[in-house]
Amino acid sequence: MAQITAADVNKLRQQTGAGMMDCRKALIESDGDFEKAIDYLRKKGAKIAAQRSDREAKEGVVIARTNAEGTKGVLVLLSCETDFVAKNQDFVSFAETIAQAALQHDVHQLQDLLQVQMDGEPVQNRVLDQMAKIGEKIELTRFERIDAPGVVAYTHAGNRVGVLVGLNKALEPTIEQAGRDVAMQIAAMKPIAVDRDQVPEEVLQREKDIVWEQIKQDPKMQGKPENILAKIAEGKLEAFFKENTLLSQTFVKNHEQTVAQFLASVDPGLRVIGFKRVALG
Repeated sequence: MAQITAADVNKLRQQTGAGMMDCRKALIESDGDFEKAIDYLRKKGAKIAAQRSDREAKEGVVIARTNAEGTKGVLVLLSCETDFVAKNQDFVSFAETIAQAALQHDVHQLQDLLQVQMDGEPVQNRVLDQMAKIGEKIELTRFERIDAPGVVAYTHAGNRVGVLVGLNKALEPTIEQAGRDVAMQIAAMKPIAVDRDQVPEEVLQREKDIVWEQIKQDPKMQGKPENILAKIAEGKLEAFFKENTLLSQTFVKNHEQTVAQFLASVDPGLRVIGFKRVALG
């Protein structure tokens, strides 16, 4: 059997981030072979994943990042089981590294991100490494991306909410600040679309069904002419659009303006092309 020294254990710990005892055991089981020891630790992560497959990973961190030019943005949600792990700086840094790798490798889909090489290994293997190190279920749960002439990233509430805003103009200080203000709006007010034209048809139809059901159930509506009921339904839908579409929402930093009016005050030609919002829970 190979002699396992403290230096060997420390070297493996530096490479994998696993605990001292786990590294020592991995080296003993692998007879001092570092590559086999790394595989041993990774298999331990896979075993943890299988054992905890029924656990819910409801905690985690959301990381929002853009490239240096501010033309591409990504959102990554790395989930874990406990708030204790989510607040650990090593875990947060790991999630940030994944987001950076997504930008570096120009990733567009979650399944592609899992295969991206990070420190010589696919991201999915690095996730297994983290499971072996931490001892609880970890998942790369969500990935979103926006490409636009200007993209602003915003992270809110201790990495629990992340937002990307795509703008139709390149970022200069005034435009970038406006984008950040809009991102904060999205984080707080949870719009479902940029404007009414972008509300998914199934969402709109469901809202119409709800509105008409409310009208039918309201005793005050009984006996009213159809054209009056139609106007009432239209008014309720207008209220829905105002509350749930970004440009129609009241601007949180100035209740005298809508978001559309705020953008026009910054630059008459400034438009929001799209946005992504990812939140824990």
